[in-house]
Amino acid sequence: MRSKKLLILFAVLLLSALEWSELSAQENIVPNPGFENYSNYPLGWFYKGADFTRVIKYWNAPTAASPDVFGPKVRIPSKWAEKGFGEMKPKAGKSFVGITTYGCEGGKPHCREYVQIQLSEPLVVDQEYQVSFWVAPVKRSLRCDKIGAYFSQKEIREATDEPLFFKPHIESRKIIGGNGWQKVTGRLKAEQDDSYIIIGNFYPDEMTRTQTVSNNLNFGYYYLDEIEVKKLEPILAVPEQKGELTRSNFAIGTVIRLDNIFFDHDKSELLPRSFTELNNLAQILNDYPAMRIEIRGHTDGVGEQSYNLPLSERRAKAVVDYLIQSGIAHSRLVHQGYGSAMPVANNSSKEGRQENRRVEFKILSK
Repeated sequence: MRSKKLLILFAVLLLSALEWSELSAQENIVPNPGFENYSNYPLGWFYKGADFTRVIKYWNAPTAASPDVFGPKVRIPSKWAEKGFGEMKPKAGKSFVGITTYGCEGGKPHCREYVQIQLSEPLVVDQEYQVSFWVAPVKRSLRCDKIGAYFSQKEIREATDEPLFFKPHIESRKIIGGNGWQKVTGRLKAEQDDSYIIIGNFYPDEMTRTQTVSNNLNFGYYYLDEIEVKKLEPILAVPEQKGELTRSNFAIGTVIRLDNIFFDHDKSELLPRSFTELNNLAQILNDYPAMRIEIRGHTDGVGEQSYNLPLSERRAKAVVDYLIQSGIAHSRLVHQGYGSAMPVANNSSKEGRQENRRVEFKILSK
């Protein structure tokens, strides 16, 4: 009887281990989840959201308020180092970030800071996800609750440093105390195909509970690291996105738009969501081994052509470089930037400008 009970217990433990292994093995759809990869190294402390966006690969600040980067090549001004900023070790790797989470009523500049990233694939409607991230307070920071994650279909981009007031999908209902790393986690059943995750405090000060510590600052500040969004069983596939690449007849001279190519604002580095579309293009080129194409980059009409033209050129080249890395011969590819010279819609509307910001390819020979 004892041996039978031991066998049952072993089977239960084995099943639990297998389930945990499957959960752990699910792909994290947050690119650069630990803030380890930099586009540019910071020259000093951050004062604008654009500074953060410039530095951390794939991540951006959705407002003008600036998150901070902590890593091997980041110099923390003595004014802030004396207050304990930068004393924490990363949860993993070498880098992490920090955001202000409370302090508007106390007059703290940039009293709410957020980090935002485009997921490597959109959320699948009715799919359940496990969402988690690690937080740790600066030692003298006010402790607070309400740090959470909000998912959005569209990228949030505000010109001011004002707080964002959304209803988060995941949040800490308890005050996050202590001095070490703590995990904020929750489950989400997707109701729409959201593409972006934003992390921060989406509540005003009067709706945020706080707790003081000795010699405390008059604002809340938390480090962030290791962001994860993973599918839970049963796994639902991402619906196939129909676009221009689904056409079967590729005639010479035809210009075809690449519908799912993404870049950060004013950048030429491809975001991970672009890779599926580019892999499909690479497959078409493999299916038509004699085909030669021109990759064309376009911008909207905002700004001077002297800026837009080289930006569109760099974006077209980024696509060519990806195709070459995928095994397509360089001799089959050319690229050209056209800036804002070839609009397909009216630049006076937001929708028109979005249409004009595009990458396409022209079939030169087949």
